[in-house]
Amino acid sequence: MARLKEKYQVELVPQLKKDLQLDNVMEVPRVEKVVVNMGLGEAIQNIKILEAAVEELTNITGQKAVITKAKKSIATYKLREGMPIGCRVTLRRAQAYEFLDRLINIALPRVRDFKGVSPKGFDGRGNYTLGIREEIIFPEIDFDKIDKVKGMNVTIVTTGRTDEEGRALLAAMGMPFRK
Repeated sequence: MARLKEKYQVELVPQLKKDLQLDNVMEVPRVEKVVVNMGLGEAIQNIKILEAAVEELTNITGQKAVITKAKKSIATYKLREGMPIGCRVTLRRAQAYEFLDRLINIALPRVRDFKGVSPKGFDGRGNYTLGIREEIIFPEIDFDKIDKVKGMNVTIVTTGRTDEEGRALLAAMGMPFRK
């Protein structure tokens, strides 16, 4: 079992139930899925960037990345409908908790001049989105093999009904929010 999931089940569920004043254990918010997305506008001109991004995202998450395609054509960007412009991975259950554990305890502290993540990334329904500027903060990435530094978005989808429930869950898991 993932270390963070075990901590969640043993320590955090009773604590969150008490803190959020919930009646039933099933009301306690939990992580439903984690979506890691890389949008690569440069992939229009150079398809090799997309192939490298898929490989890096697969190494980071431990799951094969899916290539995303453009939904609309935009003439100013020379973009046609159906062109590959990014990649994403959806992690659920144990893999989601494993990735969150590595993100919180290993990757985020490696960010240069890190002061914490913004508490404004919530969407109103308890889900949190975090932007990462450099993928090299993950130890799975070999710095010498990188041709171009790419960023990514990490969306943590929770069963919390409000932002306060989502924030309480992530803070209890160890997410370093800015004051």
